[in-house]
Amino acid sequence: MIQKIGILFADSMEYLPFLNIAKEHGGSQLLRRGNRSISFSLPTKTGRVVVVGVECGTGKVCAASAAAFLIADDRVDYLFNAGLSGAISGVRRGDFVLGSSFVECDFDMTALNYALGEKPGGVPYIFDADPALLSLAKADDVTVGRLGTGDLFLSDPVRKELFSRTFGLTAFDMESAAIAGVCNRCGVPFLSLRQISDDADDASGRFYREMNERADDELVRRLLEIAQKL
Repeated sequence: MIQKIGILFADSMEYLPFLNIAKEHGGSQLLRRGNRSISFSLPTKTGRVVVVGVECGTGKVCAASAAAFLIADDRVDYLFNAGLSGAISGVRRGDFVLGSSFVECDFDMTALNYALGEKPGGVPYIFDADPALLSLAKADDVTVGRLGTGDLFLSDPVRKELFSRTFGLTAFDMESAAIAGVCNRCGVPFLSLRQISDDADDASGRFYREMNERADDELVRRLLEIAQKL
């Protein structure tokens, strides 16, 4: 049996470790719908899995459009996301976080008496990770918690406290909830594994850049191990 998994990475340094591993397995890079992409296959217990990696660009629009393209064009069976996140509660720099749920924190219609994040007409804005994927991905050194998303690099302690108090977040990023929303609409199981790069405070920019420039391959290797368990 052959299954297909898409993995989305926001920027070139997050994508680079996947690119290098894919090249080791004979993958050829393509430019598809404006995004760099490469695919290769791995053996599993029941057959093979084709893994398609995409450098989608930073932010919700880039992430959501790339997710929709992967689902429509490649008909992926699962969609993964990997990247760096800011710490909100219960985690420190270097920790791994597995998203149990995802919330779009910066959607704001509070001026019209909606709660922060709430959308008109009951449109979902909080999404759960796929339970089976979550179970496969759990590990002793990985924290499971809610990931918040917004089109901002979180470095304001006041806003950090607001998001923490309102949504009960473990970490914050700029893509995961947008991808989760697309997967929810399309019925595609979703999983996001993030590593904490900073404390989402006034020093976060320096710490984020330091970790991002390392282009460590641990997140990619962990996701590929999960892929081979499917």
